[in-house]
Amino acid sequence: MFLSSFLTLGLATLALAAPQTKRAVAFVNPTLAGGSMLDDASGGSSPADLGEPLNVIISGLSSPSVLTDNGFLNFARAIGLYAPFISTECLGIHLGGPQTANLGDGHGYLNQTVELRQDYGDSILGTCLESLIGGNHLRVYRQDGPTADTGALFLAVSKEEDVTQGHTIVPDGYNIGRDLLVQNATNTNPHPSFGGVTYSATLQQLTGLLPAGSAGVNHGIATDGVTSLLTVTIV
Repeated sequence: MFLSSFLTLGLATLALAAPQTKRAVAFVNPTLAGGSMLDDASGGSSPADLGEPLNVIISGLSSPSVLTDNGFLNFARAIGLYAPFISTECLGIHLGGPQTANLGDGHGYLNQTVELRQDYGDSILGTCLESLIGGNHLRVYRQDGPTADTGALFLAVSKEEDVTQGHTIVPDGYNIGRDLLVQNATNTNPHPSFGGVTYSATLQQLTGLLPAGSAGVNHGIATDGVTSLLTVTIV
């Protein structure tokens, strides 16, 4: 009964979420105004010694509803990697503190909006399986401050080891996690769909935002320096 009511409430909230006004630009480079393309893995409020790369950006030119909290959760479910509502974490249980990021939008360092895990096709217990055997994982940050109100979502995406390895990142896990998400988002046969909503995503691969290599990167795992910019539209 509780589970049914919870899911019904969540879906109703999703259906009633008011779309935002479409933004004018895809995103603003956080580093131009004192921000960083690495989050702060310590969860602090000042520049971190180590952080996770913000290696995927959902463009502010996406369909406005995609950029809302519930809209992004529905898109995430559609691409087959993450589940909304109770399965964002294993039965709603989260271990570890949130990480922060400074997107150069005038807000300074803020906590992640949400943290999502791969659900292996099961929206209730799938993230518990991810906790056991590992899988794709992301943190979401929104660029909506007074100096850069683009609405873009910056994602720190990685592929994790299993629970015996303490959920550390697999070798090359930042690049692998990013590419798995992009592959699912840009699929056209069929287009990603969930909850009666179908999506189309176009991809731009950007260089120059993230430096290649492992300097400042959490766990010392090198990245190729590529940031994937996805413009997601509802079709």
